Amino acid sequence: MSDLDSGKYRKLLVEVKQRIREAQYQSLKAVNKELISLYWDIGQLIVTRQQGETWGKSVVEQLATDLQGEFPGISGFSVRNIWRMREFYISYYAKEKLSPLVAEIGWSHNAESTSRT
Repeated sequence: MSDLDSGKYRKLLVEVKQRIREAQYQSLKAVNKELISLYWDIGQLIVTRQQGETWGKSVVEQLATDLQGEFPGISGFSVRNIWRMREFYISYYAKEKLSPLVAEIGWSHNAESTSRT
């Protein structure tokens, strides 16, 4: 009986597959956290610039156009999504207990919850 036929190999295979799945999950969590942080920063930049400035809706529309041109193939920089980034920041920046936690939630959940407020 070879080592490949034994239960030892099956156990190894299960352990390796489990480790791969765990690494995939951890990678997705890290990417999500970075994207949420990026969207928070973009929302903050827009809100900050709009305070005391005469910037209105056109700045978001121009920003979306320019970002889509600079980063073709990368979704997430539509006019609608940039408005969501702004609303996301406004919804959570003053809530000190929630602000650090929003990065743990996927963007679609955050965008959905801010659109209801």
